[in-house]
Amino acid sequence: MDRLTNTVRPYAWGSTTLIPDLLGTAPTGEPQAEMWMGAHPGAPSRTDRGALNEVIAADPGRELGAASADKFGPRLPFLLKLLAAGAPLSLQVHPDLAQAKEGYAAEERAGIPIDAPHRNYKDDNHKPELVCALTPFDGLCGFRPPVEAADLIAGLDVDPLKPYVDLLHAHPEEAALREVLTAVLAADPEETAHTVTEAAAAAERLGGPYAPYAAIAHHFPGDPGVIAAMLLNHVQLQPGEALFLGAGVPHAYLGGLGVEIMANSDNVLRCGLTPKHVDVPELLRIVRFEASDPGVLRPEASPSGEEVYDTPIDEFRLSRYARSEGAAPVDVTAATPQILLATAGRPKAGEFTLSPGESVFIPAGEKAELSGSGTVFRATVVA
Repeated sequence: MDRLTNTVRPYAWGSTTLIPDLLGTAPTGEPQAEMWMGAHPGAPSRTDRGALNEVIAADPGRELGAASADKFGPRLPFLLKLLAAGAPLSLQVHPDLAQAKEGYAAEERAGIPIDAPHRNYKDDNHKPELVCALTPFDGLCGFRPPVEAADLIAGLDVDPLKPYVDLLHAHPEEAALREVLTAVLAADPEETAHTVTEAAAAAERLGGPYAPYAAIAHHFPGDPGVIAAMLLNHVQLQPGEALFLGAGVPHAYLGGLGVEIMANSDNVLRCGLTPKHVDVPELLRIVRFEASDPGVLRPEASPSGEEVYDTPIDEFRLSRYARSEGAAPVDVTAATPQILLATAGRPKAGEFTLSPGESVFIPAGEKAELSGSGTVFRATVVA
């Protein structure tokens, strides 16, 4: 078992206080957006044996176990994060596995450098993800029914938006959503900026269900993503609740602290709320144009006290132990690799006492016991 030292990424949208508050450290005044736990080469966790990606590469069968290595190859198939949003993240969507393989191969054949700003596919893997709220957490997830989106946009009473309202009343729903998102992203940037400014002023005046969009526009004035965001479900998670984001589902996180886990990939197609590249044709190929319930997840408890967040993919499995004082130790030995992350109290993982924000890596098959009181998230693999 290895105690992990993890990197905090200072992305501009990060909160200046949420991660320091959890860790019990003084804010630096700079954004602290994500703490990465895992073996991603962009910011691998460090152990006394070296960087975790190098430790795994030296003996993947030992560290990952035969089942995980056979199924997912010689790398840790998930990345675990603390995510602290102080401002909206980009409106985005992720490809499915076939789309990722196809897109990556096409960009490789075209000779597009892997670090080129207009590159869409950094690897050939999909990126399903799950976020579990540690504080109240706001996000956007999946399309609203088009008629609901039409009513929301119509309530702004902004003339340039009225054609979108008419399109959203058309049938079938898939075509209505596709046409409106395409029109929003293809519109003249200068005209769009004026429309978004007018819409933001109306949203600010109306408040209530419009308040999230006024806040988004404050961070991204004139961005077409502000209008695109109104097509999506607004979701407010309470601590312990979670969202699963599958392939093709447009989404954005707006604010709050959460535990996030994802397949080990960096493939993102952006729709807006970003200065980065937006590849509209490729985005429209990837998006699933269907209204959907965001599907807030709550954990399912087992007799051992483990609360599991059920998801339909195998690269990761996230669960939680909320342990009270005096609770009996529990065996968490598994045939797959694990990361344990404490978020409250001072629980013990084997010999290590963990303060909030501290974590350990447990190689496959290594004897491991959880004791003491506090909250611990457990990340592992279905193999």
